[in-house]
Amino acid sequence: MNIIVVGLSHKTAPVEIREKVAFSPNQIEKPLRELVALDDIIEGVIVSTCNRVEIYATTRDIAGGIARIKRFMAEYHHIPFETLETHLYNYHSEAAIRHVFRVASSLDSMVVGEPQILGQIKTSYGYAAEYRSSGIILNRFLHKAFSVAKRVRTETRIASSAVSVAFAAVELAKKILGDLSDKTVMLIGAGEMCELAAKHFLNSGAKGVMVTNRTFERAERLAEDFGGEAIAFEEMFSHLHRADIVLSSTGAPHVIIGPKDVDEVIRRRRFKPMFFIDIAVPRDIDPKVDNLENAYLFTVDNLQETVQANLAQRNKEAEKAEEIINQEIGQFHKWLSSLEVTPTIVALRTHFDEIRRAELGRTAATWKELTPEDEKRLEALTSAIMNKLLHTPTLALKKAGQGGRVNLYVDALRQLFDLEAAPEEAEELELEE
Repeated sequence: MNIIVVGLSHKTAPVEIREKVAFSPNQIEKPLRELVALDDIIEGVIVSTCNRVEIYATTRDIAGGIARIKRFMAEYHHIPFETLETHLYNYHSEAAIRHVFRVASSLDSMVVGEPQILGQIKTSYGYAAEYRSSGIILNRFLHKAFSVAKRVRTETRIASSAVSVAFAAVELAKKILGDLSDKTVMLIGAGEMCELAAKHFLNSGAKGVMVTNRTFERAERLAEDFGGEAIAFEEMFSHLHRADIVLSSTGAPHVIIGPKDVDEVIRRRRFKPMFFIDIAVPRDIDPKVDNLENAYLFTVDNLQETVQANLAQRNKEAEKAEEIINQEIGQFHKWLSSLEVTPTIVALRTHFDEIRRAELGRTAATWKELTPEDEKRLEALTSAIMNKLLHTPTLALKKAGQGGRVNLYVDALRQLFDLEAAPEEAEELELEE
């Protein structure tokens, strides 16, 4: 069995592509069911964030599985395959394990060390578990990824400072606007990203915070936490002119602020500059807003420059994290290989034992002078011969499982002896922590 990863991220695709490929968490059941219904795809998990969309799956056919998932992503989102494929990457086997461990540990994030991605993967795994698209392999795999991420955070200082996309947005606002002590911030959305942004803006000296959200109670709770003001979502444009900085991060499937809206607000502000930060995918703010005078719009991709300044401080800690991941890969890969080895060994021994018993039974049936004591001796003799014959191939198979050459041996044995490995044997294996 092989683990494969197919996806795209901020490193390979602009926001215009990422937003088209994003999967809505409110409608994730359908794509999960379609994913595991694909030929040769056994288990599947879909991770969809503002910076990446990735599918983790298990398959016996690596090339075919990767090709099917690529085609699935294009067809599900009605994107020409040729357009999407240029932005996709794929990994399998050990490279796939390494990639997911790095993603969960925030080594592949736009801001290295940011904590959001781990929670997002846990949420994605929760959906897969709920809709039964994950099984024994991805269950163990992702739980291992979570423990690796925890170890990285415990044993390194990679997340020692409060760095996130939200923090990068605040740094960008300070760079453009300077002192924030006389600036009012409006947060559109009341999720984790907006909560982090509120913390960072207030810590940077912002005068006040307004919060609006489709669910007013959530806006009230967030505003109360930061001594801010809750605004009803339908009244947002009546208060937008009061904001110097607008940060939007909602789950809306379409643009909620257009150029005409902003043009009217700018006029009400007597052309005083406004700073817009859109960290939503799909985007909340029409890109044409940036063409208006005194309106400055920045998206997730624009935060890259600020992010790069943070990366230099974390390179040494990232190196330590990579060492931890290298250690953990071997342990998990050994367990994954054992999923193939143990059932095959059981099937091989069962196959030989069935032949032994059948031949012993035929011999006993025609041996009239055979006593019960003689029958026990024959049983012991044939069992000993079988065990000696299987001893060397069993050791070789176990050694192959530890060295990463397991597929070659397993496939050969299954074909040579027409073996059917019992899947229930695999379910009894435990991953040693």
